[in-house]
Amino acid sequence: MTRTPTIADVARLAGVGKGTASRAISGNGAVSPETLARVREAVAALNFRPSNAARALSTKRTGMVGIYVHDFAGDFFGPILQAVDGELRGANRHMVAANGCGLGVGAGPDDGDARQRALDGIRFLIERECDGVLVVSNALSSEDLDMLWSEKAPLVVLNQTSPSKPEHCFSTDHELAGRLAAHALLQQGHRELACISGLHTAPDNALRMAGFHAELAQHGVIIPPSHQREGQFSFDGGHAAAQALLAQGLDFSALFCANDTMAMAAIACLGKAGVKVPDQLSVLGFDDSVLARYTTPALSTVRVPSVDMAANGCRFLLNLCYGLTLPVQREFPPEVVWRDSVRPGPHANESTPAVQVKMARKRSPTFKA
Repeated sequence: MTRTPTIADVARLAGVGKGTASRAISGNGAVSPETLARVREAVAALNFRPSNAARALSTKRTGMVGIYVHDFAGDFFGPILQAVDGELRGANRHMVAANGCGLGVGAGPDDGDARQRALDGIRFLIERECDGVLVVSNALSSEDLDMLWSEKAPLVVLNQTSPSKPEHCFSTDHELAGRLAAHALLQQGHRELACISGLHTAPDNALRMAGFHAELAQHGVIIPPSHQREGQFSFDGGHAAAQALLAQGLDFSALFCANDTMAMAAIACLGKAGVKVPDQLSVLGFDDSVLARYTTPALSTVRVPSVDMAANGCRFLLNLCYGLTLPVQREFPPEVVWRDSVRPGPHANESTPAVQVKMARKRSPTFKA
Protein backbone atom coordinates (compact mmCIF):
# COMPACT_ATOMS: atom_id res chain seq x y z
CA MET A 1 0.00 0.00 0.00
CA THR A 2 1.32 3.43 -0.93
CA ARG A 3 2.11 5.52 2.13
CA THR A 4 0.27 8.85 2.46
CA PRO A 5 2.78 11.72 2.39
CA THR A 6 3.12 13.78 5.57
CA ILE A 7 4.19 17.31 6.40
CA ALA A 8 7.60 15.86 7.32
CA ASP A 9 7.98 14.51 3.77
CA VAL A 10 7.13 17.92 2.33
CA ALA A 11 9.64 19.64 4.63
CA ARG A 12 12.37 17.14 3.74
CA LEU A 13 11.83 17.53 -0.01
CA ALA A 14 11.69 21.35 0.23
CA GLY A 15 14.78 21.46 2.46
CA VAL A 16 13.04 23.31 5.28
CA GLY A 17 11.88 22.56 8.82
CA LYS A 18 8.43 21.16 9.58
CA GLY A 19 7.36 24.44 11.19
CA THR A 20 8.33 26.43 8.10
CA ALA A 21 6.52 23.97 5.83
CA SER A 22 3.43 24.18 8.04
CA ARG A 23 3.44 28.00 7.95
CA ALA A 24 3.83 28.00 4.18
CA ILE A 25 0.91 25.60 3.69
CA SER A 26 -1.44 27.18 6.23
CA GLY A 27 -0.65 30.79 5.37
CA ASN A 28 -0.19 31.57 9.06
CA GLY A 29 3.12 33.32 9.62
CA ALA A 30 5.89 34.89 7.55
CA VAL A 31 7.64 32.79 4.89
CA SER A 32 9.97 34.12 2.18
CA PRO A 33 8.76 33.92 -1.43
CA GLU A 34 11.61 31.53 -2.32
CA THR A 35 10.79 29.18 0.54
CA LEU A 36 7.08 29.33 -0.27
CA ALA A 37 7.81 28.36 -3.87
CA ARG A 38 9.92 25.35 -2.77
CA VAL A 39 7.24 24.16 -0.38
CA ARG A 40 4.55 24.46 -3.04
CA GLU A 41 6.71 22.48 -5.48
CA ALA A 42 7.16 19.77 -2.86
CA VAL A 43 3.40 19.70 -2.14
CA ALA A 44 2.66 19.28 -5.83
CA ALA A 45 5.35 16.62 -6.34
CA LEU A 46 4.10 14.55 -3.40
CA ASN A 47 0.39 15.25 -4.02
CA PHE A 48 0.22 16.23 -0.36
CA ARG A 49 -3.19 16.96 1.15
CA PRO A 50 -3.07 18.56 4.61
CA SER A 51 -5.34 17.12 7.26
CA ASN A 52 -7.92 19.65 8.38
CA ALA A 53 -8.13 17.98 11.76
CA ALA A 54 -4.37 18.10 12.28
CA ARG A 55 -4.20 21.70 11.11
CA ALA A 56 -7.00 22.65 13.50
CA LEU A 57 -5.17 21.04 16.42
CA SER A 58 -1.88 22.77 15.63
CA THR A 59 -3.24 26.22 14.77
CA LYS A 60 -6.47 26.23 16.81
CA ARG A 61 -8.16 27.22 13.56
CA THR A 62 -10.52 25.09 11.43
CA GLY A 63 -10.10 27.09 8.21
CA MET A 64 -13.90 27.46 8.07
CA VAL A 65 -15.81 30.74 8.11
CA GLY A 66 -19.56 30.79 8.71
CA ILE A 67 -22.15 33.03 7.08
CA TYR A 68 -25.73 33.47 8.20
CA VAL A 69 -28.30 34.84 5.76
CA HIS A 70 -32.04 35.17 6.24
CA ASP A 71 -32.80 32.97 3.23
CA PHE A 72 -30.90 31.17 0.47
CA ALA A 73 -33.64 32.02 -2.07
CA GLY A 74 -33.92 35.18 -4.15
CA ASP A 75 -31.41 37.23 -6.08
CA PHE A 76 -30.10 39.32 -3.17
CA PHE A 77 -28.46 36.66 -1.01
CA GLY A 78 -27.13 34.46 -3.83
CA PRO A 79 -24.55 36.98 -5.13
CA ILE A 80 -23.49 37.70 -1.53
CA LEU A 81 -22.86 34.00 -0.88
CA GLN A 82 -20.92 33.70 -4.14
CA ALA A 83 -18.76 36.73 -3.30
CA VAL A 84 -17.94 35.39 0.16
CA ASP A 85 -17.18 31.92 -1.17
CA GLY A 86 -14.81 33.40 -3.76
CA GLU A 87 -12.93 35.44 -1.17
CA LEU A 88 -12.60 32.43 1.15
CA ARG A 89 -11.39 30.09 -1.59
CA GLY A 90 -8.84 32.68 -2.63
CA ALA A 91 -7.46 32.54 0.92
CA ASN A 92 -7.64 28.71 1.04
CA ARG A 93 -10.54 28.79 3.50
CA HIS A 94 -14.02 27.34 3.27
CA MET A 95 -17.56 28.55 3.85
CA VAL A 96 -20.24 27.07 6.09
CA ALA A 97 -23.64 28.67 5.44
CA ALA A 98 -26.82 28.70 7.50
CA ASN A 99 -30.19 30.36 7.09
CA GLY A 100 -33.43 30.68 9.03
CA CYS A 101 -35.25 27.72 7.48
CA GLY A 102 -36.01 25.02 10.04
CA LEU A 103 -34.16 26.75 12.89
CA GLY A 104 -35.62 28.03 16.11
CA VAL A 105 -39.36 28.48 16.49
CA GLY A 106 -40.49 28.39 12.86
CA ALA A 107 -40.32 25.58 10.32
CA GLY A 108 -39.89 27.86 7.33
CA PRO A 109 -38.51 31.27 6.39
CA ASP A 110 -41.85 33.02 7.04
CA ASP A 111 -42.88 31.17 10.22
CA GLY A 112 -42.12 31.90 13.85
CA ASP A 113 -39.71 34.46 15.20
CA ALA A 114 -37.17 35.72 12.62
CA ARG A 115 -34.98 37.19 15.36
CA GLN A 116 -34.78 33.90 17.25
CA ARG A 117 -34.07 31.97 14.06
CA ALA A 118 -31.21 34.35 13.29
CA LEU A 119 -29.74 33.92 16.76
CA ASP A 120 -30.10 30.13 16.51
CA GLY A 121 -28.46 30.07 13.07
CA ILE A 122 -25.50 32.19 14.17
CA ARG A 123 -24.97 30.07 17.28
CA PHE A 124 -25.15 26.95 15.11
CA LEU A 125 -22.15 28.29 13.16
CA ILE A 126 -20.26 29.27 16.32
CA GLU A 127 -20.85 25.81 17.83
CA ARG A 128 -19.44 24.22 14.66
CA GLU A 129 -16.12 25.90 15.54
CA CYS A 130 -16.17 28.37 12.65
CA ASP A 131 -13.18 30.68 13.02
CA GLY A 132 -15.41 33.70 12.33
CA VAL A 133 -18.97 34.46 11.26
CA LEU A 134 -20.49 36.88 8.74
CA VAL A 135 -24.08 37.96 9.44
CA VAL A 136 -26.65 39.24 6.94
CA SER A 137 -29.92 39.66 8.81
CA ASN A 138 -32.32 42.56 9.27
CA ALA A 139 -33.98 40.86 12.25
CA LEU A 140 -31.26 41.65 14.80
CA SER A 141 -31.01 44.77 16.93
CA SER A 142 -27.82 46.49 18.09
CA GLU A 143 -28.34 44.85 21.48
CA ASP A 144 -28.46 41.42 19.82
CA LEU A 145 -25.22 42.13 18.01
CA ASP A 146 -23.56 43.28 21.23
CA MET A 147 -24.56 39.99 22.84
CA LEU A 148 -23.15 37.99 19.92
CA TRP A 149 -19.91 39.99 19.92
CA SER A 150 -19.40 38.94 23.53
CA GLU A 151 -19.20 35.29 22.44
CA LYS A 152 -16.02 33.59 21.29
CA ALA A 153 -16.10 33.75 17.46
CA PRO A 154 -15.26 37.03 15.69
CA LEU A 155 -18.40 38.44 14.06
CA VAL A 156 -18.75 40.79 11.06
CA VAL A 157 -22.10 42.31 10.07
CA LEU A 158 -23.14 43.12 6.50
CA ASN A 159 -25.81 45.66 5.45
CA GLN A 160 -26.25 47.01 8.99
CA THR A 161 -24.33 49.28 11.34
CA SER A 162 -23.87 49.30 15.09
CA PRO A 163 -22.45 52.12 17.23
CA SER A 164 -20.60 49.75 19.55
CA LYS A 165 -18.43 48.09 16.88
CA PRO A 166 -18.60 50.16 13.68
CA GLU A 167 -15.33 48.69 12.41
CA HIS A 168 -17.04 45.26 12.27
CA CYS A 169 -19.92 46.58 10.11
CA PHE A 170 -20.01 46.92 6.32
CA SER A 171 -23.00 48.77 4.92
CA THR A 172 -24.10 51.47 2.54
CA ASP A 173 -25.76 54.70 3.69
CA HIS A 174 -29.38 53.56 3.45
CA GLU A 175 -30.80 56.95 4.42
CA LEU A 176 -28.84 58.60 1.60
CA ALA A 177 -30.01 55.86 -0.76
CA GLY A 178 -33.63 56.64 0.15
CA ARG A 179 -33.00 60.31 -0.54
CA LEU A 180 -31.53 59.40 -3.92
CA ALA A 181 -34.72 57.48 -4.77
CA ALA A 182 -36.86 60.51 -3.93
CA HIS A 183 -34.48 62.80 -5.81
CA ALA A 184 -34.69 60.58 -8.92
CA LEU A 185 -38.49 60.69 -9.05
CA LEU A 186 -38.74 64.41 -8.30
CA GLN A 187 -36.07 65.10 -10.92
CA GLN A 188 -38.22 63.32 -13.49
CA GLY A 189 -41.28 65.43 -12.64
CA HIS A 190 -43.19 63.06 -10.36
CA ARG A 191 -44.94 64.56 -7.33
CA GLU A 192 -47.98 62.29 -6.94
CA LEU A 193 -46.32 59.17 -5.58
CA ALA A 194 -46.99 55.81 -3.95
CA CYS A 195 -44.56 53.50 -2.20
CA ILE A 196 -44.21 49.89 -1.11
CA SER A 197 -41.83 49.48 1.83
CA GLY A 198 -40.18 46.41 3.28
CA LEU A 199 -40.59 45.14 6.82
CA HIS A 200 -41.09 48.10 9.15
CA THR A 201 -38.94 46.35 11.76
CA ALA A 202 -35.92 46.02 9.43
CA PRO A 203 -33.23 48.64 10.22
CA ASP A 204 -32.13 49.06 6.59
CA ASN A 205 -35.73 49.54 5.43
CA ALA A 206 -36.44 52.06 8.19
CA LEU A 207 -33.44 54.15 7.17
CA ARG A 208 -34.12 54.13 3.43
CA MET A 209 -37.81 54.96 3.87
CA ALA A 210 -36.96 57.73 6.36
CA GLY A 211 -34.56 59.24 3.82
CA PHE A 212 -37.12 58.86 1.02
CA HIS A 213 -39.90 60.66 2.91
CA ALA A 214 -37.54 63.30 4.32
CA GLU A 215 -36.29 64.29 0.88
CA LEU A 216 -39.82 64.48 -0.49
CA ALA A 217 -40.96 66.61 2.45
CA GLN A 218 -38.17 69.11 1.81
CA HIS A 219 -39.82 69.77 -1.56
CA GLY A 220 -43.38 69.88 -0.31
CA VAL A 221 -44.36 66.32 -1.29
CA ILE A 222 -46.13 64.15 1.26
CA ILE A 223 -47.31 60.65 0.37
CA PRO A 224 -50.71 60.02 2.00
CA PRO A 225 -51.08 56.85 4.12
CA SER A 226 -53.51 55.45 1.55
CA HIS A 227 -50.64 55.37 -0.97
CA GLN A 228 -48.24 53.51 1.34
CA ARG A 229 -48.11 49.74 1.66
CA GLU A 230 -45.73 47.19 3.24
CA GLY A 231 -44.55 44.35 1.01
CA GLN A 232 -42.14 42.50 3.34
CA PHE A 233 -39.38 42.36 0.67
CA SER A 234 -41.08 39.41 -1.09
CA PHE A 235 -42.67 38.74 -4.51
CA ASP A 236 -45.99 37.86 -2.88
CA GLY A 237 -45.87 40.93 -0.66
CA GLY A 238 -45.04 43.26 -3.54
CA HIS A 239 -47.79 41.80 -5.71
CA ALA A 240 -50.42 42.09 -2.96
CA ALA A 241 -49.35 45.64 -2.13
CA ALA A 242 -49.61 46.70 -5.77
CA GLN A 243 -53.07 45.15 -5.99
CA ALA A 244 -54.16 47.10 -2.91
CA LEU A 245 -52.87 50.37 -4.39
CA LEU A 246 -54.60 49.73 -7.72
CA ALA A 247 -57.89 49.00 -5.96
CA GLN A 248 -57.94 52.64 -4.82
CA GLY A 249 -57.43 54.01 -8.32
CA LEU A 250 -54.35 55.05 -10.27
CA ASP A 251 -54.08 58.63 -8.97
CA PHE A 252 -50.28 58.66 -8.74
CA SER A 253 -47.68 58.81 -11.51
CA ALA A 254 -44.80 56.88 -9.94
CA LEU A 255 -44.29 54.00 -7.52
CA PHE A 256 -41.18 53.46 -5.38
CA CYS A 257 -40.53 49.95 -4.07
CA ALA A 258 -37.99 49.37 -1.28
CA ASN A 259 -36.41 46.43 -3.10
CA ASP A 260 -36.29 45.10 -6.65
CA THR A 261 -38.16 41.91 -5.79
CA MET A 262 -41.26 43.90 -4.84
CA ALA A 263 -40.80 46.22 -7.83
CA MET A 264 -40.71 43.27 -10.25
CA ALA A 265 -43.83 41.76 -8.64
CA ALA A 266 -45.56 45.16 -8.84
CA ILE A 267 -44.75 45.47 -12.56
CA ALA A 268 -46.24 42.01 -13.14
CA CYS A 269 -49.37 42.96 -11.19
CA LEU A 270 -49.71 46.23 -13.08
CA GLY A 271 -49.33 44.44 -16.40
CA LYS A 272 -52.10 41.99 -15.55
CA ALA A 273 -54.35 44.94 -14.70
CA GLY A 274 -53.60 46.56 -18.08
CA VAL A 275 -51.41 49.34 -16.66
CA LYS A 276 -48.44 50.03 -18.92
CA VAL A 277 -45.08 50.72 -17.29
CA PRO A 278 -43.70 53.35 -17.79
CA ASP A 279 -46.30 54.89 -20.14
CA GLN A 280 -48.99 55.08 -17.47
CA LEU A 281 -46.95 54.58 -14.31
CA SER A 282 -43.24 54.79 -13.55
CA VAL A 283 -41.70 52.22 -11.18
CA LEU A 284 -38.40 52.62 -9.31
CA GLY A 285 -36.78 49.74 -7.43
CA PHE A 286 -33.96 49.41 -4.92
CA ASP A 287 -30.84 47.15 -4.78
CA ASP A 288 -29.99 46.69 -8.50
CA SER A 289 -30.40 42.94 -8.26
CA VAL A 290 -29.12 40.68 -11.04
CA LEU A 291 -32.62 40.33 -12.55
CA ALA A 292 -33.40 44.06 -12.68
CA ARG A 293 -31.97 44.58 -16.16
CA TYR A 294 -33.97 41.66 -17.58
CA THR A 295 -37.50 42.73 -16.61
CA THR A 296 -39.86 44.18 -19.19
CA PRO A 297 -39.36 47.08 -19.06
CA ALA A 298 -35.86 46.96 -17.58
CA LEU A 299 -36.04 48.22 -14.01
CA SER A 300 -34.66 51.60 -12.97
CA THR A 301 -33.34 51.23 -9.44
CA VAL A 302 -31.09 52.55 -6.69
CA ARG A 303 -27.95 50.45 -6.74
CA VAL A 304 -26.58 49.24 -3.40
CA PRO A 305 -23.14 47.59 -3.82
CA SER A 306 -24.02 44.52 -1.70
CA VAL A 307 -21.45 42.28 -3.40
CA ASP A 308 -18.66 44.77 -2.67
CA MET A 309 -19.83 45.02 0.94
CA ALA A 310 -19.77 41.24 1.27
CA ALA A 311 -16.33 40.85 -0.30
CA ASN A 312 -14.76 43.55 1.86
CA GLY A 313 -16.47 42.37 5.02
CA CYS A 314 -15.12 38.90 4.32
CA ARG A 315 -11.59 40.24 3.78
CA PHE A 316 -11.77 42.11 7.08
CA LEU A 317 -12.83 38.90 8.82
CA LEU A 318 -10.01 36.94 7.15
CA ASN A 319 -7.52 39.53 8.35
CA LEU A 320 -9.01 39.39 11.83
CA CYS A 321 -9.02 35.60 12.09
CA TYR A 322 -5.81 34.66 10.29
CA GLY A 323 -3.51 37.67 10.51
CA LEU A 324 -3.71 38.37 6.77
CA THR A 325 -3.29 41.81 5.21
CA LEU A 326 -5.95 41.80 2.51
CA PRO A 327 -7.04 45.27 1.31
CA VAL A 328 -10.33 46.41 2.84
CA GLN A 329 -12.61 49.12 1.45
CA ARG A 330 -15.25 50.80 3.63
CA GLU A 331 -17.10 53.24 1.38
CA PHE A 332 -20.07 51.79 -0.54
CA PRO A 333 -21.98 54.75 -2.00
CA PRO A 334 -25.43 54.09 -3.49
CA GLU A 335 -26.32 55.39 -6.94
CA VAL A 336 -29.34 55.57 -9.25
CA VAL A 337 -29.26 53.22 -12.25
CA TRP A 338 -31.50 54.49 -15.05
CA ARG A 339 -33.17 51.93 -17.29
CA ASP A 340 -36.64 51.90 -18.84
CA SER A 341 -39.23 51.73 -16.06
CA VAL A 342 -39.17 55.47 -15.24
CA ARG A 343 -40.17 58.17 -17.69
CA PRO A 344 -40.74 61.93 -17.23
CA GLY A 345 -43.82 62.69 -15.13
CA PRO A 346 -46.59 65.28 -15.37
CA HIS A 347 -44.48 67.99 -13.67
CA ALA A 348 -41.37 67.49 -15.80
CA ASN A 349 -41.72 70.84 -17.59
CA GLU A 350 -42.68 72.93 -14.58
CA SER A 351 -40.24 75.56 -13.35
CA THR A 352 -39.68 74.03 -9.93
CA PRO A 353 -36.57 74.63 -7.79
CA ALA A 354 -33.72 72.29 -8.55
CA VAL A 355 -33.71 69.21 -6.37
CA GLN A 356 -30.53 68.81 -4.36
CA VAL A 357 -29.82 65.73 -2.30
CA LYS A 358 -27.70 66.46 0.74
CA MET A 359 -24.62 64.47 -0.18
CA ALA A 360 -22.38 65.73 2.64
CA ARG A 361 -21.46 62.79 4.83
CA LYS A 362 -19.03 62.24 7.65
CA ARG A 363 -15.88 60.66 6.41
CA SER A 364 -15.61 57.07 7.55
CA PRO A 365 -13.00 56.58 10.27
CA THR A 366 -9.96 54.50 9.46
CA PHE A 367 -10.04 51.07 11.06
CA LYS A 368 -7.28 48.59 11.39
CA ALA A 369 -7.94 45.31 9.63
